[in-house]
Amino acid sequence: MAISSDIIPNNVDLDSNRKLQKALVAWQPRFLEWWNDMGPRGYQQDMVYLRTAVSVESSGWAHYDYVRMPEYRWGIFLTPNDPNRTIGFGDQMGKPAWQQVPGEYRKELRRLIVTQCDTEPASVEQQRLLGDTAPSLYDMRNLFQVNVEEGRHLWAMVHLLHEYFGRDGREEAEDMLMRRSGDVDSPRILEAFNKPIDDWLAFFCFTMFTDRDGKFQLGALAESAFDPLSRATRFMLTEEAHHLFVGDTGIGRVVRRTIELMAQREDRDVTQLGGIPLTLLQKYINEWYSASMDLFGSEDSSNSATYFSAGLKGRFGETNGKTYEDHVALETYRDLKWMEEGRLTNHEIPMRRAMNLELADSYRKDCSSALNRWNKFLEEAGLADRLYLPELSFNRKVGVFSEHDYDVSGNPVAHNDFASGCVEWLPSEADKAYVKSLMVPCLELGKFANWIAPPRKGIQSNPIEFPYVQFHDKQTTEA
Repeated sequence: MAISSDIIPNNVDLDSNRKLQKALVAWQPRFLEWWNDMGPRGYQQDMVYLRTAVSVESSGWAHYDYVRMPEYRWGIFLTPNDPNRTIGFGDQMGKPAWQQVPGEYRKELRRLIVTQCDTEPASVEQQRLLGDTAPSLYDMRNLFQVNVEEGRHLWAMVHLLHEYFGRDGREEAEDMLMRRSGDVDSPRILEAFNKPIDDWLAFFCFTMFTDRDGKFQLGALAESAFDPLSRATRFMLTEEAHHLFVGDTGIGRVVRRTIELMAQREDRDVTQLGGIPLTLLQKYINEWYSASMDLFGSEDSSNSATYFSAGLKGRFGETNGKTYEDHVALETYRDLKWMEEGRLTNHEIPMRRAMNLELADSYRKDCSSALNRWNKFLEEAGLADRLYLPELSFNRKVGVFSEHDYDVSGNPVAHNDFASGCVEWLPSEADKAYVKSLMVPCLELGKFANWIAPPRKGIQSNPIEFPYVQFHDKQTTEA
């Protein structure tokens, strides 16, 4: 049985690869079963205005139309092959990029691909109930766009497992559909992808901070000497940009609406008007930023040194010629302070062991740009309030800072002081209950829930009042 490109859009020549066809034909119905069980609950028969990739060319990678999500054409795309591409960093710098998996790096490459792959279905599972409380049709559509593209990213990684890792790869692909986000017995690999996302503020923080981690992880893998992985992740990055847009602008719209509500009360208590206080938003930022920082791994890591030296994973922008001059990184070091034996001590980390820290630095700079945009809204409103990013060491469960407690400014604190400080630093159950109480769906055309401002413009030149979701069993209300 051949897989027609009409069913699975692809540029990996599936029609001529019978072995790969057979593997994907067996996997596809299990994927669809997983999607129907764990994808957006209650909206599988609705028509959603979605972007679908049908080719890697600029005219084809973003086709917009109405589609039911189970009928979405999940495709497999790699950026065009460059036969002259060479390895851009590490011990094998300058040698031809690999078209097959070298035996000596098979385990490490599989681990990198499986870990990245596992995040894609996990986020769909985390977000599956959010449609019930969508603040607008515009936001509901964006949620579903993120969901189907995470599904496509799963296909991209599963294709690599099937084609290049034999039986081991097929078994790993099966396991992707068996694990579940937050499941006690079979959780997802990375802890941030087991965190519940019960409200839209958490969703915006996830797409802003956790998906942004994905941008930098994909960017590092896009530098890989294993050319099929590099080409797959490069194309994934074109779709990842929308996910970051959803989070960045979503939080920005919360800030804008909070400013509007603050102006309506002399005491600026927006909770009396059903708004989200800036102090509560800051707690959500602290929680999701610190959890996302854990995804980079330890700041001093032998694994990161192995990946870099072998050419498996580089730094973000490693070979663009603008960020780094030294692509071998054998004679440089990074300084970093953390608590050791009861005192704050400076440590000198060989650069290759500090590659996770390098990646996290790039991530923080990118996050800071979004904070500057949100703070600009506050400045223009004449408010002194400012949002901030907590320090690298705050609330860490992974890495060199995980053995001690630090406040949001990076100062070491006793465990009891950290626990008491969390009342101000992290959302409490009462805080989350309040936010959840605001999550009342708003499905009127062009209308938005009270706690969030409308976007500046609609999707693909459509008006904000556009029917982004058409329900099969009910009608939206005309504005």
